[in-house]
Amino acid sequence: MTEALWTGYQHREADSDGWTTFWRLDPRGHDFHLTDWTGYPDREGHRLWDRAATPAGVRASWSTTASSVRLEIRAALGIYANLAPVDVLVDGELHRRCEVREGEQTLTADLPGRPAEVEIWLPQAGMIGFRGLTFDGDAEPVAPSGPRWITYGSSITQCSGAYGPSETWPALVARRHGWDLVALGFAGECHLDPIAARTIRDTPARLISMCLGVNIYGGGTFSGRTLPGQVESFVSTVRAGHPKTPIVVITPLLAPNLEGKPNAVGLTLDDIRDCVERGARVDPGVRLIEGRDILTRTEALALYADDLHPGPDGYHLIADRLSPHLTP
Repeated sequence: MTEALWTGYQHREADSDGWTTFWRLDPRGHDFHLTDWTGYPDREGHRLWDRAATPAGVRASWSTTASSVRLEIRAALGIYANLAPVDVLVDGELHRRCEVREGEQTLTADLPGRPAEVEIWLPQAGMIGFRGLTFDGDAEPVAPSGPRWITYGSSITQCSGAYGPSETWPALVARRHGWDLVALGFAGECHLDPIAARTIRDTPARLISMCLGVNIYGGGTFSGRTLPGQVESFVSTVRAGHPKTPIVVITPLLAPNLEGKPNAVGLTLDDIRDCVERGARVDPGVRLIEGRDILTRTEALALYADDLHPGPDGYHLIADRLSPHLTP
């Protein structure tokens, strides 16, 4: 087995059988029940932490002349509707996409057998365990390079419905610019949790972006009275650890079939956008991106898989549109 320099996670934990979970939030010392309430008795608990245990954006690279690589994966659906694949990149381009099924499995991917940089991206959807990785030739781990970018958000940042983990919109932007990605997209669970703010605060970064509001709209998490202050508090916590780091806040993307519809606490998506903007502007160093400008109504209607979530091609277009806005 070749020791890897995995990146994009906060804590790795191995069970008694050697299966490793890559946690994107550090679970040590935290009460999972603090974030269990959803208002829906039929929903499973620990949803934030189940999302945090999924290795979205977690990857590693090697310089190798090997002709194949084998990877041990354990997968379960849990709260997910689908399992994402494992992506194998060679010299920065997608080389092989390995389908992941439920249960324990060994994935094998052929490689060129010449000097190349091989990068493996773990699935962005599913409950995933990792146990071992072996090349059939010499392989030297390559340390992450480039400026670190942390991006926080909802399912539209986790991108469970992307073609694969290297084609989520954060992955596409990071690969385009050579950035070291930390992807803190938590489907359904972007509710300005203090653990997320502290994680971003305590993680070194050259750029931070946050796409805020759509889960708050869907969950009725805050009212018009409380949301601006919650955004201000979240940004302030992040800023405490990053006094000079550029921070970008993105308001909710256009959702044509939901626009104008009040949520459980009477807020429309435009109300949410206004609250997020007012809270973020308390920090004069925050740069705002108007989410309604990322996709047009026609594009959203054509590319969304449902009323809210882009399909795979939609994530590509989001990457194209956001990439120039995120570049300093």
